[in-house]
Amino acid sequence: MIRIYRAASLPDAHLLRALLVQLRIDACVFNEHAQAGAGELPLTEVYPEVWLMDGRDLERAREVIREFEAPEPVRAPRHCSACGEGSPGNFQVCWNCAGPL
Repeated sequence: MIRIYRAASLPDAHLLRALLVQLRIDACVFNEHAQAGAGELPLTEVYPEVWLMDGRDLERAREVIREFEAPEPVRAPRHCSACGEGSPGNFQVCWNCAGPL
């Protein structure tokens, strides 16, 4: 097993693990409940960690991590073709009428 990622939060660790599993890369999350020990243990020791089960997946997993950590591009606001309402560029459906953007 190889530790490949130390997450800032438990949701981040599980999101990354889910991305890996979608690509058939076996991974697991450790330290899920260790944050309860913060203050008693050094903070960096209680961060959730993602571990690979098979070292042969290391390069593919690193690519997934690079994409996961990359900032999302800023997109221009879009207007709904059904109702004309403006929505932020990262929306997939109109917030007003739920139509596709």
